[in-house]
Amino acid sequence: MKNYFKKAAVVAMSCMMVFALAGCGGGSSSSSDGDTLTLGAIGPLTGPAAIYGQAVINGAQLAVDEINANNPEVTLELLTQDDEHDAEKSVNAYNKLLDEGMQIMVGPTTTAPATAVAAEAYANRTFALTPSASGPAVVEGNDNVYQLCFSDPNQGSAVADYMTENFADAKVGIIYNNADNYSTGIYDKFKEEYEAKGGKILATEAFSDDANADFTAQLNSLKNAGCDMVFLPIYYTPASNIMTQANKMGYEPTFFGVDGMDGILDLEGFDTSLAEDVLLLTPFTPYSEDEDVQAFVSAYEEKFDSTPIQFAADAYDVVYALYNAFLESGCSASDDAATICEAMIETFNGGFTYSGLTGDDMKWASTGEVDKTPKVCVIQDGKYIELS
Repeated sequence: MKNYFKKAAVVAMSCMMVFALAGCGGGSSSSSDGDTLTLGAIGPLTGPAAIYGQAVINGAQLAVDEINANNPEVTLELLTQDDEHDAEKSVNAYNKLLDEGMQIMVGPTTTAPATAVAAEAYANRTFALTPSASGPAVVEGNDNVYQLCFSDPNQGSAVADYMTENFADAKVGIIYNNADNYSTGIYDKFKEEYEAKGGKILATEAFSDDANADFTAQLNSLKNAGCDMVFLPIYYTPASNIMTQANKMGYEPTFFGVDGMDGILDLEGFDTSLAEDVLLLTPFTPYSEDEDVQAFVSAYEEKFDSTPIQFAADAYDVVYALYNAFLESGCSASDDAATICEAMIETFNGGFTYSGLTGDDMKWASTGEVDKTPKVCVIQDGKYIELS
């Protein structure tokens, strides 16, 4: 694995010489003991999106433990809260973490809660880097909120490009959640880009609740239209129901998902053979031969007795990116959240880059969006095989 800690330590030495220029070190005291930087992570640890939230917490904790094991100049503490993928509960979780001394936020995990919390974080001046909340509204107008994941429009464009280049003759249909910002954001951009490139969408069907268990009408519509490729810009729970019901009705299109599909192989009760040959967009596959990825996977499996999904890798990268950026900012762990926030904004906007499990030389626009290359994988024999 890349020795990120060594990289961070080198940065720390240079930062010691620029404290006066960075504007940190003089803020009012926080609940930190002066040597410990407190991170707060929010995600759904219970409910239908719990696979995402638990993966984020696990990945973040693994990174914190690794950094702290290397006798760092600044140690990390990770506080966590469950928001059940609910916006109001996520705001409550955010306020509780502030009361407990959070100085920088990891998350929230999903888009709707993150959008609600971002407004609070902007008002309070708390710096946030979300591993997986991909909606544009999360960062829009919030100069202190950044994304490590692809934005929804980015995913829609990437799938449109890949389909056009690799499945030019596909008869495409779509099923999406028209009540979910994540799903509609990807769908809208995909439709715009795919049709602009000459692609034709034969049928589009919607639903309004991820807990929906009956997709018979939507599947019959796509089947009758002759769709042999179905784009699913949705989360893994409804996707699993769609695949199960399609199989029962003898409908066998090629399914193409996005990063919300990740986790479907770990869904209890789902016949994973139905996901064979499913395509999905993801920045991470645990089956990569990259030695850094394999070191992370081994450590994760040893600690949590499960194979990490993309959300775990995203959160792991978030913690390391925040740690490196914090050292580069010249701040002290005794600075308050608002002081740290302004210095972190300056750092992220000042050419800061980070190479990790989910991308090389990642950098951020002042709008909060990350610049990195998406990957398309296919599920075969219960594994993600990278195609691009």
